[in-house]
Amino acid sequence: MMCDARLFTPVIERLSSTRPIMCFPLTGSHSIQGLAETVLRHAPPSFVLAGLSMGGIVAMEMIKKAPTRIERLALLDTNCSAENADKAATRAPQIEAVKAGGLWAVMRDEMKPNYLTDGPERGRILDLCMQMAMDLGPDVFVAQSESLRDREDYAQTLTQVNVPSLVLCGEDDELCSVAKHETMHELLPNSTLTVVPNAGHLVVLEQPDAACDALLKWLS
Repeated sequence: MMCDARLFTPVIERLSSTRPIMCFPLTGSHSIQGLAETVLRHAPPSFVLAGLSMGGIVAMEMIKKAPTRIERLALLDTNCSAENADKAATRAPQIEAVKAGGLWAVMRDEMKPNYLTDGPERGRILDLCMQMAMDLGPDVFVAQSESLRDREDYAQTLTQVNVPSLVLCGEDDELCSVAKHETMHELLPNSTLTVVPNAGHLVVLEQPDAACDALLKWLS
C-alpha cells in the first residue's frame, strides 16, 4: 500500500539482466477486483507473478480470475484473509484525515512505523516509503484503503493453485505475521515457505539479498 516500483528496486537491479520485469501500479480502482482486472489487461498472455502486501492480495485475485495465464506465484508479506472488523474500523478515520490534508501525518504516525524492523537501514527505507506515499497522493490512499477494507477471503482460492509458489515474509513482520504465511503455505498445494530474519513487512528493501535469492530459486 502506498508504494510504487521503487519498492522493487533491488529485485529489478538483480533480476532484470536475465529476465524482463514489469511493475504495475495499484491505482485506478477502488476494489481489489478492479485492480486485478487492470493488471491482467496489460500483462502478457502468460507470466510469473509476484506481489507484496496489497500486491499479494491483488495477485491472489489475479490467479483466481486467470489461473491458466500465471505460471508461478510468489506471495510476499501478505494475507489471504478478508479484513477483520477491528482493522476495518480504523479505515474511516484515516480516510477522513487524509481527505482533510493529513496524508503525511497518517503515513508517518499510523502506518509506516509498523512496516520495518529495527536495523541500520530503517531510517533510509522509511524516508523512501514516505516519498512514495506522498508522490502517490491522497486519492490513491483513499482508493487503496477502500479496496483493502472490502476485499474477500482468498483461502479457498489458494487451495486451487497448482503452480510452483513461494510464500515469503520477514520474521518480524507485524502487519502480516509468520503464522499467516504458514497458513498460506499449508493452503497452497505446491509451495515453499521462506522466513527471512531481521526483516519486517518490506523484506525486499530490508533484506534484498535474501529476498532475491529466494525469488531466483523460485524462478529456477
